[in-house]
Amino acid sequence: MAAFAQVEYVDPSIGNIGILLEPTRPAVYLPNSMVRFYPIRKDATDDKIASFPLTISSHRQPELFSIMPGDGSAAAYDQEITTPYYYSVRFDDSLVRTEFTPTERCGYFRFTFPKGRGSVVVENRQEGSLQKADKGAVIGQESVDGLTAYVYGEFSAPTEVSSGGSGKKSRVTVTAGVKMLEFRYGISFISVDQAEKNLRREIPDWGFDRVKDAAKARWNETLGRIAVEGGTEAQRRIFYTALYRSSERMINISEDGQYYSAFDHKVHRDARPFYVDNWLWDTFRALEPLQTLLNPDVQADKLQSYVRMYEQSGIMPTFALAQGNYACMNGNHSAPFFADAWFKGVRNFDLATAYEGIRKRSLEDTLLPWRLGPKGPLDDFYNAHGYMPALRPGEKETDPHVHPFEKRQPVPVTLENSLDDWEIAQIARELKKTEDEKLFLGRAANYRNLFRADKELMWPKDAEGKWIEPLDPKFGGGMGGRDYYDENNGYTYTWDVAQDFDGLFTIMGGTKKAKENLDQLFREPLDRSKYEFQAKFPDSTSMVGQFSMGNEPSFAIPYIYNRLGAPWKTQKRIRMLLETFFRDTLHGIPGDEDGGGMSAFVVFSMLGIYPVTPGIPTYDVGSPVFEKATIHLKNGKDFVIVAHGASRENKYVQSIRLNGQMLNQVWFRHADVANGGTLEITMGNTPNVELGADPKTFPPDSLATKPEEYLR
Repeated sequence: MAAFAQVEYVDPSIGNIGILLEPTRPAVYLPNSMVRFYPIRKDATDDKIASFPLTISSHRQPELFSIMPGDGSAAAYDQEITTPYYYSVRFDDSLVRTEFTPTERCGYFRFTFPKGRGSVVVENRQEGSLQKADKGAVIGQESVDGLTAYVYGEFSAPTEVSSGGSGKKSRVTVTAGVKMLEFRYGISFISVDQAEKNLRREIPDWGFDRVKDAAKARWNETLGRIAVEGGTEAQRRIFYTALYRSSERMINISEDGQYYSAFDHKVHRDARPFYVDNWLWDTFRALEPLQTLLNPDVQADKLQSYVRMYEQSGIMPTFALAQGNYACMNGNHSAPFFADAWFKGVRNFDLATAYEGIRKRSLEDTLLPWRLGPKGPLDDFYNAHGYMPALRPGEKETDPHVHPFEKRQPVPVTLENSLDDWEIAQIARELKKTEDEKLFLGRAANYRNLFRADKELMWPKDAEGKWIEPLDPKFGGGMGGRDYYDENNGYTYTWDVAQDFDGLFTIMGGTKKAKENLDQLFREPLDRSKYEFQAKFPDSTSMVGQFSMGNEPSFAIPYIYNRLGAPWKTQKRIRMLLETFFRDTLHGIPGDEDGGGMSAFVVFSMLGIYPVTPGIPTYDVGSPVFEKATIHLKNGKDFVIVAHGASRENKYVQSIRLNGQMLNQVWFRHADVANGGTLEITMGNTPNVELGADPKTFPPDSLATKPEEYLR
């Protein structure tokens, strides 16, 4: 392991001011843990903290319980310290200091009152109750979206306790005649008694600094899985902050060999951990492949959790919250989640039942965005014709199941499910389901039905098979383009064909034409003011031409040059995007971070590798930022990436050696990583236009690819 403490490079304030939508939060937690804390406020510009949650129910979901010194009202703050394992702040008027440090299911507050006496208020944030228990303890419960959380907490000194509140919420005011008051508590989704058991197990004795030191050690262990050398101080801050944000989800909600599942509203006994809280539309492209690389054993537990969610609810989730199945976004992205892990050697989960669930989600459940349930007439149309039909401008919606705001999103629904069906086909072949494999390979080509050759873009069709006109592919389709696209416009979605870039290039007119189109993507003007564009496309931020760095479907686009014989353009673009949009500042995230989705892109891209197509167990070579990066694998082996001469100017790959053998290609297998070894890259300040230019050396990404061919 590296000698320095990686956690010291983490700056949780990076991105705390959002470009247009959600900021990142200075979150304090242990990796994959139930208790997650950050001060509740609008963003880093808000000078008042409204409350301190005892935990957050789910990413971008409501806080559960809260505590505040004084009378519980919002307070302006001055001094603040943020780390992954410890938080501290001092309020302006009272000068009260509040500190926090976590364990997995518990939290620990320390309040310092300058006047030698003070009070704190514990309050419900959702509907529920709080009350005084024996020996001055506070117990309570509250519910949100069908999930009930319980708390058991204790104070370090004798206190005067009074209860109050109004409506369906309660508050407990605690007053103590001491200069320092500590509060330790346990959280449970099972019962108050279990919350107390969690506390007794994880924080059995008073001692704030001991818990803080243990949390810091846990983070150094997690972040130390990747040790980087070289680069600038700022680049190391960006990298380790991204790795920290990639370590939050999913969360393990098992408590003493049991867990409450909101997927069937029962408590289950199971020695194997149960994980929830994952938004696969955001995470299947980069975050899940990163966790498969770094934590394959934990990834297997997460995958088996999805299997159990399907068994309990009858629907294979794509947004698996602690509160249960959530209807959000589009696609059947549990399919690439399962396939990518399986073909990278993660096998400790029930593949047959997983397949049953993802097959049902594709053929029997609705494909409509932001909906869960059985298929309907639009799904039957998709199954018969191979695309989701669009309405013409001004045409009234005919299907009451279509979300009134999210609309049909016909282009991404068709494209995303084409990828997902390719993933299902790979698992079908693995399970020797020949007819299913043929069926889903055919469905994987559905994207071709929406490529409009005369426009060279993905374009919506109506139910009669006619192109939608008039349509501005840059700006049409209403808010977020949802009538036809989703959060991004037609330019982004034209490249969202990770399972068949070869086929896409062919219908574009060949690799030369595809390369010209990709160049133009980064140059194509908005044709309107930025404020007009962003008012309609707030998710599609940090634009370079028509390319959006701020949204997940764009992640693989810069790496497509590797499939067009111009890897040097991938190297140039990736470095420009990292340097321009990912900075160590409050504005340092180019769009919604989405609980690790965007941060995982940063981790991979700064390392100089990227998993372009989930399900194909290979990595593309990009442009490594650090002179050396060592990935300490769970099997005890190391994979080392050495980038001789890497610097801001030396962004271009001159040559590649894998375990001493020269490569004339810009990709390698996951097995090459998992077995340990050294990827040695020589960098320079001018492109090597010959490396990776031969079509015989292009990365595997055709519809005909069989992932198992790259396992060994």
